[in-house]
Amino acid sequence: MSEEVNQQQTLVEHLTDLRKSLLRSVIAVLIGFAGSWIFSEFLFDLIRQPIAPFLKEGGLVFTAPMDKFLAHIKVSLLAGIIVTCPFWIYQIWRFIAPGLYDNEKKYGVGFIFSGSFLFLTGVCFVYYIVFPMAFDFLMNFGGGTDSAMITIGEYLSFFTTTTLVFGAAFEMPLILTILGMMGVIDHHFLASKRRYAIVILAALSAFITPPDVISMFAMLIPLALLYELSILLVKFFGTKNKENSQELTDFES
Repeated sequence: MSEEVNQQQTLVEHLTDLRKSLLRSVIAVLIGFAGSWIFSEFLFDLIRQPIAPFLKEGGLVFTAPMDKFLAHIKVSLLAGIIVTCPFWIYQIWRFIAPGLYDNEKKYGVGFIFSGSFLFLTGVCFVYYIVFPMAFDFLMNFGGGTDSAMITIGEYLSFFTTTTLVFGAAFEMPLILTILGMMGVIDHHFLASKRRYAIVILAALSAFITPPDVISMFAMLIPLALLYELSILLVKFFGTKNKENSQELTDFES
């Protein structure tokens, strides 16, 4: 009976930690949103740049009085999520750290740094590489007779979703490495499932990128390389984990 109570208390504690981490992350993003609002005009110009060369007079259109105001809110919120990524990635680490060995918790700084770096790399990759190629293909497809009139709401929804998905997708090595450290997977499993992983990544790339082959492969190639990197990282940290566990067992015996 006492064991069930302890398990329930542990579950409640985990849920409480999760709620605290989510709340702190939301507060941090809101603070980032407030700071980004000051620069919303500049940020909106920055976000408009990838598609601006393909628009008449270089501007988006809006069909309701509130559209432009809401656009600046969305832009500031996206910027808030991006600039506060080290903090909410720290909150993720804070939540999963209790499930790791003491010797593995020392990788916290590396987790936060690498997680932030991967997320920002994904954001920069889609902005500087994927968007220009995708818009060049989509906006010039079918000849130059027709002219585009893209609304602010449609463009920002597409831009925001794609940017965040790319940032999250680039976290794959970090996620797989953590699963490896926790003993859920190992490098043998990842290597043996490589073909299936490539198929899944190809389907994911086709789903989250604009509907053209160029953008799909622009997403698939780095994800495939990140998967290979994940195999090496899981092998490295998994081996260290086994060695440290064996040393601890020998010491206790």
